[in-house]
Amino acid sequence: MDGLLIDLVEAPTVLGEEEPGQARMAAAFSDCGLEPVDIPMDADAIRADPHHSPFSWSVAGKRNVTATWRAERGPSPPGRSLVLNGHIDVVPPASEELWASSPFTARREGDWLYGRGAVDMKAGLVAMTGAVRALRLGGVRLRADVHLQSVVEEECTGNGTLQCLLAGSGAGADAAILTEPHPDHVTVAQVGVLWFHVVVRGTPAHAGRASALGHNAFEAALSVLAALRGLESELNAERTAHPRYRDLAHPINLNPGVISAGDWASTVPAQCTLSCRLALYPGTDPADVRARVERAVAGAASDDAFLAAHPPTVRYDGFSCEGCEVDERADVVVALGDAYEAVHGERPAAQAITSTTDARHFVRHGVPALCYGPRGENMHGVDERVSLASMMEVARVLARFILAWCGEAWN
Repeated sequence: MDGLLIDLVEAPTVLGEEEPGQARMAAAFSDCGLEPVDIPMDADAIRADPHHSPFSWSVAGKRNVTATWRAERGPSPPGRSLVLNGHIDVVPPASEELWASSPFTARREGDWLYGRGAVDMKAGLVAMTGAVRALRLGGVRLRADVHLQSVVEEECTGNGTLQCLLAGSGAGADAAILTEPHPDHVTVAQVGVLWFHVVVRGTPAHAGRASALGHNAFEAALSVLAALRGLESELNAERTAHPRYRDLAHPINLNPGVISAGDWASTVPAQCTLSCRLALYPGTDPADVRARVERAVAGAASDDAFLAAHPPTVRYDGFSCEGCEVDERADVVVALGDAYEAVHGERPAAQAITSTTDARHFVRHGVPALCYGPRGENMHGVDERVSLASMMEVARVLARFILAWCGEAWN
């Protein structure tokens, strides 16, 4: 299992470069004795689905890799089918000079393995594959299908898992486990996410005459950001209406992730683009949050004579998705808790999280979906790392869960 994780971490599978990782996952599914099946990304099919997230880049040549462990047909009563899902894509490493070693060189120190994607979430892919491989090597036969999925674009749209479901992979399953890094709890609620990009105009001029002739788009964007912070505060004040989030101090986070402006230090910036991520509660339509974002931007512009005459524009590219919830009493929550308790001696907590995963696509299709996976640190940060012992523990829990959930076949 460690070797597969090292191979995956050393494949820099950022957006648009996922193929080396998918090739390795196809080989890993083959090593389980299963036949890998490609589900190519189809831009037209994705955009035709009302729950897709918008994207401006090409998905030509991209594939999701799946495999199915088929149930034995015979006198055994049927079991319950399962999807095991993980994503191969990773976020960029940010400032590589801040890392103790190259982010795409797997480095081991004791129980920790370092590298971008180690915990988010390549160790989860390894754990789910390892659980299936161990069971099959042990001669286990199941009474229900297990669908393995290695998907693309979880970090920016979720359209990879959507494409799998559109193609029929995992559709109609009795449950899904996403092996995201949630080591001591199962996720029963998660927020939705909206990515938006505010384009603010200015008037370029020589810096020496900036106050007389120029209008700085970057400085104007700061007033827009202040208005968006006001919206963030409003949304957090509404948490009392959402039972799973009312006890969290700050469940809705606005992140201004990318700011680009200007082209010369001595020229007043003519344009500034502010790219943000904003969360939304389960049960909230992303369209409603888009409308609130646009009202906040328009309100900020109305306080500036130049922006009032040249309003900022808001465009959407990337995440536009709802949150989701699963009943804590659902069979899959209880069964996964039982398997966890058998390995750890205690039951996992059931938690609401302030991030999103592809679980929403399954829940929307009537498939209860949970996240459970290895323990790690610094995901999306510097010196990301995963506990190898935790990865093995997750594989053991998943193996127990598969046996209990799908059931062993008998003649």
